[in-house]
Amino acid sequence: MSVKVWLTLGRISNLPTVWTNALAGAVMVGSPATGPVVLAVLALTAFYIGGMWLNDAFDAEIDARERANRPIPNGEITRQAVFRGGFSLLLAGIVLAFPGGAAAGLVGLCLAGVILLYDWLHKRTVLSPVIMGATRFLSYILAAVASGHITGDVLLSAFGLMAYTAGLTYAAKQEAYDRLDNAWPLLVLIAPLLYALWQADNTPVALALWVGLIAVVGLALRRLFRRGSGDVPKAVITLIAGMALYDAVLIAGAGHSLLAWVAVAGFVLTLGLQRLVSGT
Repeated sequence: MSVKVWLTLGRISNLPTVWTNALAGAVMVGSPATGPVVLAVLALTAFYIGGMWLNDAFDAEIDARERANRPIPNGEITRQAVFRGGFSLLLAGIVLAFPGGAAAGLVGLCLAGVILLYDWLHKRTVLSPVIMGATRFLSYILAAVASGHITGDVLLSAFGLMAYTAGLTYAAKQEAYDRLDNAWPLLVLIAPLLYALWQADNTPVALALWVGLIAVVGLALRRLFRRGSGDVPKAVITLIAGMALYDAVLIAGAGHSLLAWVAVAGFVLTLGLQRLVSGT
């Protein structure tokens, strides 16, 4: 298997947003220690790539009709090999979660279960955006538990990320048809934007980053409502990268302005990698 196939199956261009999720989840419980953050990053990386591999494996027949350029229908790798690789990566994620404590291991098991549920059902249920949102919710929780404990701020921040992810996932479901049938589900994006503003708490850096987040979401929505050729995929890519900016606002609002710029770097890196490997 070539490196290109591995990167394409794993949609690695979106990985920086997973890393910033880990950083934000750890920051929300206090001063993040390097060891727990690194473990959370490694575990979430394995969960993310494993989930993406399994997504292609479960969707192989549909992709053969709608996205024949994907590695499995294109004949670059077998469906069985992708299933084996995906399940192995989920197992690796669970193993990497347990050094963060029994609670972190339990969250890891839950995350693996939700990932499997999404990959199995997402083409057959209208609740798939909510299920996908739950994977990002648990990403925050895993990092927080590995770094210390769950707080009210962590839970609210995780629900905000869940709502943001549900909104962009709804938009992503329209990508194969390059159109947006209904706009009203995107109203869910209002909640994380308002929560991020509240968390900014008059912190200049956080407020500036919040303005940037608003601009990014506004650009994506403009593309979605314009509905021109290619607008939906571009909007989805922009919203995915915007998750790192959501993380940045929360990190800066928690008093870690320097670490917030690491999350901003994740936003820029995601957009850059999207030019090399499609994240959708």
